[in-house]
Amino acid sequence: MDFRIRPATPDDLDAAAALFDAYRQFYGQPSDIAAARAFLAERIARGESTVHLAWHGNDAVGFVQCYPMFSSVRMKPIRVLNDLYVDASARRGGVARALLDAAADTARDAGAARIVLETTRDNIAARALYRAAGWEEESTQWYARTLV
Repeated sequence: MDFRIRPATPDDLDAAAALFDAYRQFYGQPSDIAAARAFLAERIARGESTVHLAWHGNDAVGFVQCYPMFSSVRMKPIRVLNDLYVDASARRGGVARALLDAAADTARDAGAARIVLETTRDNIAARALYRAAGWEEESTQWYARTLV
């Protein structure tokens, strides 16, 4: 598949919101394009995340979103790859791998010491992709507490 990856701009919000909405639906959330667009617009405007889009012709077919964080131990910035989604029409064509690489390159260029992500143990396809892309699976135990 012929595609290109580039950082999202405010002009890309409609395309990014459609993908973000599909991603959220994949995780069982109801569709809400307006809220998805507003959420992404705010993150981009405030510099609170980096979003890259994969384009096939004039169609956005995937995205990755990373958030900044810091490592107190390393005293350096790190990045959390929080969202990765590729439209079903573009899967198995190298888009996800290219998005992972773009996220890592952008994190490195920003001086991040590390980039991390989390996925479920039963997401076999994603785990295989991450390992093939050079990510190391760690046995760290994560804990979560829902606040809202």
